[in-house]
Amino acid sequence: MEIKGDPIEIKNASDHIYNFLNDFNNFENLMPEQISHWKSDTDSCSFEINNMATIELRITEREQGRRLKMNSEGKSPFPFQLISKLEPLNENLSKFSFEIDAEVNPMLSMMVKKPLQNLVEIMGQKLKTFMEK
Repeated sequence: MEIKGDPIEIKNASDHIYNFLNDFNNFENLMPEQISHWKSDTDSCSFEINNMATIELRITEREQGRRLKMNSEGKSPFPFQLISKLEPLNENLSKFSFEIDAEVNPMLSMMVKKPLQNLVEIMGQKLKTFMEK
């Protein structure tokens, strides 16, 4: 199942946005209210969603200024990847989106599709707000 966040324009250089996203310690600023028990270091994080599921992520691929790929690991309820994509439009404007690629069965897909879509949209909007301060 693929979830694609709406591409957004952020008034900031793609390298600056990339450097922010390249450190999981910064991701806590992007999380929705339903997230608790946040733990992170530069390359990995874990958190709980509404006392239901624990998610663990690790950055597994880096493409400077353009792309980060994060894979679920450990206790996550299903395997998935969170991908951040950046495209520089000029020196102070970038196009950005989050995507999720999840391995879920059709029944589970119906239950998680909307919450995951909301997650990528919220994270994208919070990133825009944070980067344009």
